[in-house]
Amino acid sequence: MPSLAPSSLSISSLFSHNKPEPSRRLSPRFRASSSDVPDFLSADWLETRKKRPFGPRLSFGAEDAVRHQLDSLKYNDQPRPDYGIEVMYRFAGFDPFERSTYFGPFFDLGQFERFRRIFHHSSYRVLLGHKDRRILSSLFVQENKFKQRIWIQGSRPEEEETFEFTMVQRVGGSWDGYWLTESLLHDGDAFSGGLAY
Repeated sequence: MPSLAPSSLSISSLFSHNKPEPSRRLSPRFRASSSDVPDFLSADWLETRKKRPFGPRLSFGAEDAVRHQLDSLKYNDQPRPDYGIEVMYRFAGFDPFERSTYFGPFFDLGQFERFRRIFHHSSYRVLLGHKDRRILSSLFVQENKFKQRIWIQGSRPEEEETFEFTMVQRVGGSWDGYWLTESLLHDGDAFSGGLAY
Protein backbone atom coordinates (compact mmCIF):
# COMPACT_ATOMS: atom_id res chain seq x y z
CA MET A 1 0.00 0.00 0.00
CA PRO A 2 1.50 3.36 -0.97
CA SER A 3 2.25 5.91 1.75
CA LEU A 4 -0.31 8.77 2.08
CA ALA A 5 2.05 11.06 3.97
CA PRO A 6 3.28 13.92 1.79
CA SER A 7 6.95 14.17 1.27
CA SER A 8 8.86 16.54 3.49
CA LEU A 9 10.05 18.40 0.41
CA SER A 10 6.53 19.43 -0.70
CA ILE A 11 5.50 20.56 2.82
CA SER A 12 8.57 22.68 3.28
CA SER A 13 8.05 24.36 -0.10
CA LEU A 14 4.45 25.26 0.81
CA PHE A 15 5.34 26.95 4.06
CA SER A 16 8.72 28.37 3.27
CA HIS A 17 9.28 32.06 3.66
CA ASN A 18 12.18 32.20 1.32
CA LYS A 19 12.45 35.36 -0.71
CA PRO A 20 12.50 35.03 -4.49
CA GLU A 21 15.82 35.12 -6.14
CA PRO A 22 17.02 38.61 -7.17
CA SER A 23 16.62 37.84 -10.85
CA ARG A 24 12.94 36.93 -10.35
CA ARG A 25 12.11 39.85 -8.03
CA LEU A 26 9.08 41.86 -9.19
CA SER A 27 9.66 45.52 -9.97
CA PRO A 28 6.99 48.21 -9.95
CA ARG A 29 5.69 49.21 -13.36
CA PHE A 30 5.67 52.90 -12.49
CA ARG A 31 8.12 54.79 -10.40
CA ALA A 32 7.18 58.26 -9.20
CA SER A 33 8.49 60.69 -6.71
CA SER A 34 6.48 63.49 -5.12
CA SER A 35 7.95 65.95 -7.60
CA ASP A 36 6.68 63.84 -10.54
CA VAL A 37 3.03 63.77 -9.38
CA PRO A 38 1.08 66.53 -11.13
CA ASP A 39 -0.72 69.01 -8.93
CA PHE A 40 -4.27 69.15 -10.29
CA LEU A 41 -5.42 71.79 -7.81
CA SER A 42 -4.42 75.35 -8.39
CA ALA A 43 -2.64 77.30 -5.68
CA ASP A 44 -5.80 79.34 -5.01
CA TRP A 45 -8.17 76.34 -4.99
CA LEU A 46 -9.28 76.86 -1.38
CA GLU A 47 -10.02 80.55 -1.94
CA THR A 48 -12.05 79.87 -5.09
CA ARG A 49 -13.92 77.13 -3.24
CA LYS A 50 -14.91 79.63 -0.57
CA LYS A 51 -16.17 82.01 -3.28
CA ARG A 52 -18.53 79.47 -4.87
CA PRO A 53 -22.03 80.85 -5.47
CA PHE A 54 -24.21 80.82 -2.39
CA GLY A 55 -26.91 78.18 -2.42
CA PRO A 56 -28.01 74.98 -0.70
CA ARG A 57 -25.57 73.43 1.76
CA LEU A 58 -25.71 70.01 3.35
CA SER A 59 -25.26 71.65 6.75
CA PHE A 60 -28.49 73.71 6.41
CA GLY A 61 -31.66 72.50 8.08
CA ALA A 62 -35.07 73.41 6.62
CA GLU A 63 -35.44 76.58 8.71
CA ASP A 64 -31.87 77.64 7.92
CA ALA A 65 -32.55 77.27 4.20
CA VAL A 66 -35.67 79.48 4.44
CA ARG A 67 -33.83 82.10 6.50
CA HIS A 68 -30.90 82.27 4.06
CA GLN A 69 -33.25 82.68 1.11
CA LEU A 70 -35.16 85.50 2.81
CA ASP A 71 -31.89 87.20 3.79
CA SER A 72 -30.76 87.05 0.18
CA LEU A 73 -34.02 88.68 -0.95
CA LYS A 74 -33.76 91.36 1.74
CA TYR A 75 -30.39 92.38 0.29
CA ASN A 76 -31.39 91.44 -3.26
CA ASP A 77 -29.08 93.84 -5.11
CA GLN A 78 -25.91 93.06 -3.15
CA PRO A 79 -23.28 92.37 -4.47
CA ARG A 80 -25.04 92.84 -7.86
CA PRO A 81 -28.59 93.44 -9.12
CA ASP A 82 -30.97 90.53 -8.45
CA TYR A 83 -28.30 88.43 -6.73
CA GLY A 84 -30.91 87.46 -4.11
CA ILE A 85 -33.16 86.06 -6.82
CA GLU A 86 -30.18 84.08 -8.16
CA VAL A 87 -29.81 82.52 -4.71
CA MET A 88 -33.53 81.64 -4.73
CA TYR A 89 -33.08 79.98 -8.13
CA ARG A 90 -30.23 77.85 -6.76
CA PHE A 91 -32.46 76.68 -3.89
CA ALA A 92 -35.39 75.93 -6.24
CA GLY A 93 -36.18 72.23 -6.34
CA PHE A 94 -37.96 72.08 -9.70
CA ASP A 95 -36.89 70.40 -12.92
CA PRO A 96 -35.96 73.19 -15.38
CA PHE A 97 -37.17 71.02 -18.28
CA GLU A 98 -40.74 70.67 -16.98
CA ARG A 99 -43.47 73.13 -16.02
CA SER A 100 -43.47 73.83 -12.30
CA THR A 101 -45.96 74.80 -9.59
CA TYR A 102 -43.23 76.61 -7.62
CA PHE A 103 -45.35 79.82 -7.60
CA GLY A 104 -48.73 78.04 -7.67
CA PRO A 105 -49.87 77.90 -11.31
CA PHE A 106 -47.93 75.80 -13.82
CA PHE A 107 -45.13 77.96 -15.22
CA ASP A 108 -42.16 77.19 -17.42
CA LEU A 109 -39.36 78.35 -15.09
CA GLY A 110 -36.44 76.69 -16.85
CA GLN A 111 -34.98 80.04 -17.86
CA PHE A 112 -33.75 82.23 -15.01
CA GLU A 113 -35.17 85.34 -16.66
CA ARG A 114 -38.73 83.99 -16.34
CA PHE A 115 -38.13 83.14 -12.68
CA ARG A 116 -36.68 86.63 -12.09
CA ARG A 117 -39.64 88.41 -13.68
CA ILE A 118 -42.11 86.75 -11.31
CA PHE A 119 -40.23 88.20 -8.34
CA HIS A 120 -40.67 91.64 -9.86
CA HIS A 121 -44.43 91.05 -10.21
CA SER A 122 -46.50 93.21 -7.83
CA SER A 123 -47.28 90.40 -5.36
CA TYR A 124 -43.76 89.01 -5.02
CA ARG A 125 -41.79 92.25 -5.21
CA VAL A 126 -42.57 92.89 -1.53
CA LEU A 127 -39.86 90.29 -0.81
CA LEU A 128 -37.20 92.34 -2.60
CA GLY A 129 -35.51 94.63 -0.10
CA HIS A 130 -38.15 93.98 2.58
CA LYS A 131 -37.87 95.83 5.91
CA ASP A 132 -39.20 93.23 8.32
CA ARG A 133 -40.56 89.70 8.54
CA ARG A 134 -42.20 87.50 11.11
CA ILE A 135 -42.67 83.73 11.17
CA LEU A 136 -46.38 82.96 11.57
CA SER A 137 -46.14 79.16 11.68
CA SER A 138 -43.70 76.31 11.08
CA LEU A 139 -44.61 72.67 10.60
CA PHE A 140 -42.89 69.45 9.55
CA VAL A 141 -45.63 67.89 7.42
CA GLN A 142 -43.47 64.79 6.93
CA GLU A 143 -39.97 63.84 7.99
CA ASN A 144 -38.55 65.38 4.82
CA LYS A 145 -41.16 68.08 4.12
CA PHE A 146 -41.36 71.41 5.97
CA LYS A 147 -43.78 74.34 5.63
CA GLN A 148 -43.33 77.84 7.00
CA ARG A 149 -45.70 80.82 6.70
CA ILE A 150 -44.05 84.23 6.91
CA TRP A 151 -45.44 87.74 7.10
CA ILE A 152 -43.35 90.26 5.13
CA GLN A 153 -43.31 94.05 5.48
CA GLY A 154 -42.08 95.60 2.26
CA SER A 155 -39.92 98.66 1.76
CA ARG A 156 -42.83 100.72 0.37
CA PRO A 157 -45.50 102.28 2.65
CA GLU A 158 -48.29 99.90 3.73
CA GLU A 159 -46.81 97.04 1.71
CA GLU A 160 -47.22 93.71 3.47
CA GLU A 161 -47.90 90.19 2.28
CA THR A 162 -47.87 86.62 3.61
CA PHE A 163 -46.02 83.78 1.91
CA GLU A 164 -45.68 80.05 2.46
CA PHE A 165 -42.41 78.21 1.83
CA THR A 166 -42.54 74.46 1.26
CA MET A 167 -39.13 72.87 1.68
CA VAL A 168 -38.33 69.28 0.71
CA GLN A 169 -35.25 67.31 1.72
CA ARG A 170 -34.05 65.28 -1.23
CA VAL A 171 -33.36 61.57 -0.84
CA GLY A 172 -30.89 59.98 -3.25
CA GLY A 173 -29.10 61.47 -6.22
CA SER A 174 -26.63 64.33 -6.22
CA TRP A 175 -28.82 66.47 -3.91
CA ASP A 176 -29.25 63.76 -1.26
CA GLY A 177 -29.84 65.37 2.14
CA TYR A 178 -30.21 68.95 0.84
CA TRP A 179 -33.28 71.08 1.64
CA LEU A 180 -34.65 72.64 -1.56
CA THR A 181 -37.67 74.88 -2.10
CA GLU A 182 -40.60 73.02 -3.60
CA SER A 183 -42.84 76.08 -3.65
CA LEU A 184 -43.12 79.71 -2.58
CA LEU A 185 -46.80 80.63 -2.52
CA HIS A 186 -48.48 83.97 -1.97
CA ASP A 187 -51.45 83.80 0.42
CA GLY A 188 -53.74 85.69 -1.94
CA ASP A 189 -54.41 85.39 -5.64
CA ALA A 190 -51.00 86.61 -6.78
CA PHE A 191 -51.68 86.27 -10.50
CA SER A 192 -55.29 87.45 -10.78
CA GLY A 193 -54.29 90.29 -13.10
CA GLY A 194 -52.29 87.94 -15.29
CA LEU A 195 -48.54 87.78 -15.77
CA ALA A 196 -46.46 88.18 -18.88
CA TYR A 197 -43.43 86.18 -17.95
